[in-house]
Amino acid sequence: MNLLIVESPSKAKTIGKYLGNGWKVVASVGHVRDLVPENGSVDTEHDFKMRWQIMPGKEKQIKLIIDELKKADNIYLASDPDREGEAIAWHILDILKSKKVLDNKKVYRVAFHEITKKAVLEAIEHPREIDTNLVDAYLVRRALDYLIGFGISPLLWRRNLGRSAGRVQSVAVKLVVDREKEIEAFKPVEYWSLDADCNIKDSNFTATLSKFKSEKIEKLTIKNKEYIDEILSAVGQPDVSATVVNIDKKKTSRKAAAPFTTSTLQQEAARKLYFASKRTMATAQKLYEQGLITYMRTDATNLSAEAVNEIRSYIQKEYGDKFVPEKPNIYVTKSKNAQEAHEAIRPTHFDSDRPNLSGDEAKLYDLIWKRTIACQMKNAEFDSISADIETDNKVAVFHAVGTTRTFDGFMKVYTEDKDDSDETKEAKLPPMNTGDKITITKFLPEQHFTQPPARYTEASLVKKLEELGIGRPSTYATIMSTIVDRKYVEQDKQRRFHPTSGGWVIASYLSKYFDDLVDVNFTAKTEDTLDDVSNGKKEKISALNDFWKPTKKMIDSAKDIKTSEIIDSINDNMHKHLFADGNDICPKCGSKLGIKLSKFGAFIGCSNYPKCDYVKKLENGSDIYPQDLNEDKKIPQKIDIDLGENIYFKVGKFGPYVTDGSKNVPAKQYTEETITLEIAKELLSGAKKKAEPIELGENPETKQKIYYYPTGRYGAYISSNKVNVSVKNQPDLETAIQLINKKIASKKDNKK
Repeated sequence: MNLLIVESPSKAKTIGKYLGNGWKVVASVGHVRDLVPENGSVDTEHDFKMRWQIMPGKEKQIKLIIDELKKADNIYLASDPDREGEAIAWHILDILKSKKVLDNKKVYRVAFHEITKKAVLEAIEHPREIDTNLVDAYLVRRALDYLIGFGISPLLWRRNLGRSAGRVQSVAVKLVVDREKEIEAFKPVEYWSLDADCNIKDSNFTATLSKFKSEKIEKLTIKNKEYIDEILSAVGQPDVSATVVNIDKKKTSRKAAAPFTTSTLQQEAARKLYFASKRTMATAQKLYEQGLITYMRTDATNLSAEAVNEIRSYIQKEYGDKFVPEKPNIYVTKSKNAQEAHEAIRPTHFDSDRPNLSGDEAKLYDLIWKRTIACQMKNAEFDSISADIETDNKVAVFHAVGTTRTFDGFMKVYTEDKDDSDETKEAKLPPMNTGDKITITKFLPEQHFTQPPARYTEASLVKKLEELGIGRPSTYATIMSTIVDRKYVEQDKQRRFHPTSGGWVIASYLSKYFDDLVDVNFTAKTEDTLDDVSNGKKEKISALNDFWKPTKKMIDSAKDIKTSEIIDSINDNMHKHLFADGNDICPKCGSKLGIKLSKFGAFIGCSNYPKCDYVKKLENGSDIYPQDLNEDKKIPQKIDIDLGENIYFKVGKFGPYVTDGSKNVPAKQYTEETITLEIAKELLSGAKKKAEPIELGENPETKQKIYYYPTGRYGAYISSNKVNVSVKNQPDLETAIQLINKKIASKKDNKK
């Protein structure tokens, strides 16, 4: 028998149908091992040696793999074809080696980019070794994230500056904050435009002023109403006579957008379907595991020759020969580190029988389908006509443009949406020739003001990160959900990001004391280094040293900085934001106001505290400002993270736990950074009803019975007459008596 290990149960089910008898397909359910969640798990003094542990809740899955392995002759590691997938394969193999259960069994690594019978069988026919370069890149990435977390996060917690910092998330927050600074500093500039309603042979159209007294009129040329009045006075009105002095006719065409990469899929799903990145990727994962689309984490735009031929045949059949270009359309991948062996995201089949889907899966599949078909169709074609119309008194020239689509091409199927686009819509002009007479029947002056840069949407922020070379396809969705979950940003009704006061504070702090960490060039260089490790161009230890040396220097420097100095620097950075009207005087005592930090979030307070107790809630952001700012009253920060599928990670009175609404299961080993949906499902599926207590016997000193409880809030324990003692395993009666009596004696000593 052959054993094949994939990542998800649904993928295992799909592939199991393809392989049939002689094969057993099991799932690891994502990652099975991670760094021990304590300081020192990455030893920076000894070549960054890393200490691993099997993730709590995954012991059952490892046991299942080992049990099936005992029956198998060969083992195939078929985790996803990317850096994280390679790491999962490496972890599983390392665990099996450490447990000495391979018994000279042959181990193969197989990778496929679509879950079709043909792709799976071809991968099995051509196995390979585990790619150590990809694994090293994962190890570097995991070590960096760990070192930042354990190096910087305690500095944030100690001073109530934030919940965490991250190599990429911090840059994303800073981009949102920097955009807000631009908006707040923006000074609108007045300008005017002048349109004219024109008539030729009973046909009406609109033209825009382009020249006045030989001066070219551009967007900001007309600065005020006085200038508009001067123009109107010079051209005269109403019913101004004019003449067509120039006609320019040309044909234009537009090429279809490239097939989807991970980034462009998230952007377009946000624009067209209003999906958050996390929702898009979760839906794409389901489509992939059903064998309906190719692998959804890719930065390549190329398609296989076989897929292109199928698409062209489908276009010919459905739309006719005139929509099929002579040669296939080729798209150049913009990402410099894209892996060309991968394909863009596309459907796996192009027959007329579309899969029967519903909900999010149907919407996203339809988007991918249309984009993929359109990318291999002919260009859309347009006739463009522009006319220059001069007033007969030679004072002004108006410009009119008409664009008419003459051939639909790819637009028959799909058009791409744009962020903040003011793209000119199609409009027709009536037939006209040079020398034709025109009557201007009405002038339409309009006042405008320049607009500040638009706030980021998920789509435009992902696009910006991609342009800067920050993050990779597998990380964008996590970045977007992380900065929202940690309350560093929030979205308005237009789905645009605003920084919360927490976002302002952490961006101010990191910009001052960890400038490299939030510097886009430094972060992009780190991503390039990871890619160099993946490609075998750079060695793992060298890459880690290059990053860790400057980062450690920043951490060491930040440790001894006084909190008062930090607050002063944050005040300097946020002053214009906090006091846009310039009024930073305390209304109660006349002292200066500034930002203050507490366990409950940031607020504005008086510098004369404690003599003056004036405080003010920060209006922007979603921070909860308590009425009682007593620092001695400890109120834990609320954490409530939606992991998907109605499962949540929360922190309550007794610590972290996961819940599906019907049951709560402790998750003390996890943080908001390390918990995943798969882990939560494992914890919930392993949760059992409280086991019946086991009677161990009677305590001769108290004459009370002692019971052993296999499960409890804090694990196994023994109990006797309301005296409880935690234990690892079921003890014998003698040991239990000693433990109980020791606890009783300890309580008596405490009372004395």
